[in-house]
Amino acid sequence: MTSKTIDAHADVQRLCHLAGVPRATYYRHYAKRSRETAECELRDVIQRICLKHVFYGYRRVTATLRRQGMIVNAKKVQRLMRQDNLLAQRKTPFLKPPAERPSGFLVVPNLVRGLVPSAPDQIWVADITYVHLAKTFAYLAVILDAFSRKA
Repeated sequence: MTSKTIDAHADVQRLCHLAGVPRATYYRHYAKRSRETAECELRDVIQRICLKHVFYGYRRVTATLRRQGMIVNAKKVQRLMRQDNLLAQRKTPFLKPPAERPSGFLVVPNLVRGLVPSAPDQIWVADITYVHLAKTFAYLAVILDAFSRKA
């Protein structure tokens, strides 16, 4: 310990003795005060990040804080953002303008909705997807019998 630290502890001890208060009460109050100020500073930094990046949720805010060198838990950031009502805005999905949407297609209603097949070969269902390979992709199509569930 340095001489300044020893002098500060002696001063605290004298003041607490004069006031009739245990030293532990002073240090407990001092530690609580510093925690409150640290949390207030963290709230300020979080609010600045949320104002700058409106689409950031608590995970991205935590990552930004850690990049700035702060050691902070994601759950604490989430709690503080919830208390301050800092909600991330969702990006609107890309939609084609109504003028560009095709309008010449015939929409056929689903005629088998609600029907329960009682024997094989009554209702066939199909689906198609693609499988991403190393350099290209391939289509995969499946046709199922709704009764037996066989391809």
